[in-house]
Amino acid sequence: MTDLTDFGIAGIRDGVRDGSFKAREVADAFIVKVSQAKALNAFLVETPEHAIAAATAADTARAAGETLKPLAGVPIGMKDLFCTKGVTTTAASHILEGFTPTYESTVSQNLWDAGAGMLGKLNMDQFAMGSSNETSAFGNVISPWKRNDGGNASLAPGGSSGGSSSAVAARLCPGATGTDTGGSIRQPAAFTGISGIKPTYGRCSRWGTIAFASSLDQAGPMARDVKDCAILLEAMAGFDSKDGTSLQLDVPKWEAGLSGNLNGLRVGIPKEYRVDGMPEEIEALWQQGIDWMKDAGATIVEVSLPHTKYALPAYYIIAPAEASSNLARYDGVRYGIRDLPTGAGLQDMYAATRADGFGPEVKRRIMIGTYVLSAGFYDAYYTQAQKVRTLIARDFARAWETCDVLLTPTAPSAAFALGEKSADPIAMYLNDVFTVPSSLAGLPAMSVPGGLDKQGLPLGLQIIGKPLDEQGVLNAGLAIEQRAGFTARPEAWW
Repeated sequence: MTDLTDFGIAGIRDGVRDGSFKAREVADAFIVKVSQAKALNAFLVETPEHAIAAATAADTARAAGETLKPLAGVPIGMKDLFCTKGVTTTAASHILEGFTPTYESTVSQNLWDAGAGMLGKLNMDQFAMGSSNETSAFGNVISPWKRNDGGNASLAPGGSSGGSSSAVAARLCPGATGTDTGGSIRQPAAFTGISGIKPTYGRCSRWGTIAFASSLDQAGPMARDVKDCAILLEAMAGFDSKDGTSLQLDVPKWEAGLSGNLNGLRVGIPKEYRVDGMPEEIEALWQQGIDWMKDAGATIVEVSLPHTKYALPAYYIIAPAEASSNLARYDGVRYGIRDLPTGAGLQDMYAATRADGFGPEVKRRIMIGTYVLSAGFYDAYYTQAQKVRTLIARDFARAWETCDVLLTPTAPSAAFALGEKSADPIAMYLNDVFTVPSSLAGLPAMSVPGGLDKQGLPLGLQIIGKPLDEQGVLNAGLAIEQRAGFTARPEAWW
């Protein structure tokens, strides 16, 4: 019999529905896989009891002849940024160590209501700040992939959703939740050879999701293929009155609307994304992606997004500014750790708690954010960055006059070794050069695997769509997936 952990979300859902196997068998198989892969450090908390309870409910419902829920029998991984009732939630930070929410995030509740079970909470960059999953207070997540050069370097799984990408790629779960502020779903998906989509800002509720940058943060699914992403996104999305930025719209039937036929679709190629020093392999993959789009029936047009070069500087002003405000609540008073030196006053407690609880990258971004929001610098930096953000959104709006989606690389390189860039924050921030612009504009964007580089590591292609056009993004992603025929997977060494 096929190893049940080789099935993705659709395969598990359909197999449980038609009686090919029981949901409990699926849960047990993945629970074993998770327990065997501790070397990857992908899971911070394992919750086999949650997965078993959901599986038992699915099997009981089927035995009774009841209609099964959309994700009945599907166990998933939950990024540790989503609050989960009764289960430790830390955002991979020491300052929240031991925090157990008394409530459920809207996204996770939507998934449980759809019948999904939880295998555990996934490791991540601390407070979602990072591109390599090296900023977690609980140790680096390690990619399941290895270079084919004979070396044994541990590779970054991308970030901040590195635990999610590593777990899905290693077959520890068929799908996982991620969050994307400036590329934290798409870049790790590209690094590990899986698919991931950031929906339009507001499609998924932010309520109960620990905030990094409130005007940018957006939840989304990470899975093995485009269809699985569509299934998971349907369950995650929806209007939430508790979130003032939630879009009051019905959730489309994205899975039913999937089609790799792109006849009549206009695919834009932004000339500004051909950055200096781009590896030849990335260029070659991008051209291959263009050819695949043509083969699917699309028309290729060149477009210009002239303010692209300002996207990273604007992002690294706006996001830290919002982080500085959001993270002010972690003061040792209400929840999380409390560092109270002998004889210390209130201000001393604040300082000691935050100094001990936050990691270096979080502190760096808080300091940047506080600086750009301070008197005398607010207008010079933050206000100007917001103006640039408006210009970037306007660039995309003008591009939509001549095209329907954009095709770009997802990341400027394949996965790098852990420690290779961590000493240089600027080099690390440049990993987001292709993903940040669409985040600033709140657009749906997806990464799908396109091939391998010369070292045998995955490379991803990114599709960016118009506001609310997740269907167009998913369909373009499916067209690439069908033509790329990407079936590579890491060899189990863990």
